[in-house]
Amino acid sequence: MTYRSLVLALVSLAFAQIATAHAQQQQQSQPDWPCRQVRVPELAVASVWTGPPLDEPMKHWREDQTLADLVVRVSERRTPMDEAGQLIAQFANAAGDRRKERLTMLFAGVYERMNDERHDVVNGLDRFGRRLKDMAGKAREETQTLRDLQDRKPPDPEAIRKASEALQWRFRLFEEQRRMVGYVCESPALIEQRFGALARIIQQKME
Repeated sequence: MTYRSLVLALVSLAFAQIATAHAQQQQQSQPDWPCRQVRVPELAVASVWTGPPLDEPMKHWREDQTLADLVVRVSERRTPMDEAGQLIAQFANAAGDRRKERLTMLFAGVYERMNDERHDVVNGLDRFGRRLKDMAGKAREETQTLRDLQDRKPPDPEAIRKASEALQWRFRLFEEQRRMVGYVCESPALIEQRFGALARIIQQKME
């Protein structure tokens, strides 16, 4: 295979892969979404919470600094779930007769904070998807430029060399970003899993 054919083959392969990754999302009118997972920006609270209504707690949980600090601590993914469970248990025991009310406030805070986090992550993935599409578009343009230069008579070796190097750089950058897709697309699911686990712990402590 010639150098020209190798470069063009690599670029074509990259385009084919990114097109496949986006096919399902494009059918859903979400052309910027880079993940195979369905785009769900909001946490489904009804699927994990069977406790008291959250309307009032959602309005007031930030007014209690101790509770607000606990919300941040248990919601953060760097806090191990065992530790989060212990913190929630301590909070429940300290609440006494107000256990159910206080735990409902805690869950309202956890829901709001983690829902905002998930929303931000999903928006970030949209931006990531747009960058990938832009990079693919620029690589297509540079591929065509290289083809045009190679078809000229007489050829300009220096121009061809520069165009080839630019295309290879573009392809490497594109590949580095594309390889990140599988990792970054797990983030919304990880947030949802932790949210569900915290909901179960909080509701268990209400009993």
